[in-house]
Amino acid sequence: MALVFGAMLLALCASAEAQQTKKVFRIGYLSANNPATESARAEAIRTALRGLGYVQGQNTAFEYRHSEGKVDRLPELAAELAHLKVDVIVAAGGTNTVRAAMSATKITPIVMVGAGVDPVEAGLIESIARPGGNVTGITTLDARLGGKRLELLKEAVGRVTRVAVLWDPHQPGTVREIKEELPVAARELKLTLQPWEVQDSAALEKVFAALNKQRSDGLYSFGAGTVMRPNEKRIVDFALKSRLPSVYLSREAVEAGGLMSYGRDFVDSYRHVATYMDRILKGAKPADLPVEQPTKFELVINLKTAKEIGVIIPQKVLARADKVIR
Repeated sequence: MALVFGAMLLALCASAEAQQTKKVFRIGYLSANNPATESARAEAIRTALRGLGYVQGQNTAFEYRHSEGKVDRLPELAAELAHLKVDVIVAAGGTNTVRAAMSATKITPIVMVGAGVDPVEAGLIESIARPGGNVTGITTLDARLGGKRLELLKEAVGRVTRVAVLWDPHQPGTVREIKEELPVAARELKLTLQPWEVQDSAALEKVFAALNKQRSDGLYSFGAGTVMRPNEKRIVDFALKSRLPSVYLSREAVEAGGLMSYGRDFVDSYRHVATYMDRILKGAKPADLPVEQPTKFELVINLKTAKEIGVIIPQKVLARADKVIR
């Protein structure tokens, strides 16, 4: 009995020691936005991780760094995460964020999400199938959907001929679309584009004032990046006040009062980031994990907003919507 009791005691001690020394994974989260703007997407990752057995405060600890719209702060924040020797860095919100993380470390795995450009063309990875470095993750390819958004806006609001386009010149993918791709689509749709650069948050008020004088029929907002994303609610409110039909990249803008959006479900993309993190934390190398590209896009329409600004959405457009807010 003494031997049995001793064996049980040793087993209990070993179990307690194992629990005390259980690995706690440190996860760095680098974002160009502010905490409030990023909260729903960050929570989607945490929820998905819990489903995979990673519980914050038990075997997982997050280190959050938000540049709050200041591009020049991203390298400094990325360096902080690298110095903390986190096990993986989530680079959320665009090309500038990913590049800052890449500059900070060539060793720590980086999982990107929200990058709207082709990651190969942007030089972030070697190929979609085999990224080749320490970066993998999900690309939304939003910068290639501009023509479709313009088409949907014109179908939904037939009287649209002049479309104001708000864009952030700090985003490489957006610059390319504004200068090369969107004008082609506009010509085919017989639309006149009125581009407005938004350099920073302060510039928005000037843009709004100018738009009130130079009346447009519609508004296209590139709601991604370090300037546009944190100010998306301001843009939505301006469009509502001005009774301006508007189209956005994500459903979040439509849920906040925008007229319509077309793009990938961002929250779902962020949720799927957990799968990459799980595989990396279990020993997989980013270089061997193919980057995921979107295969399904969603059209979201807000009928409350349509009624408020005096727009009647044709039934044929509503029938194609994945979600209608009534």
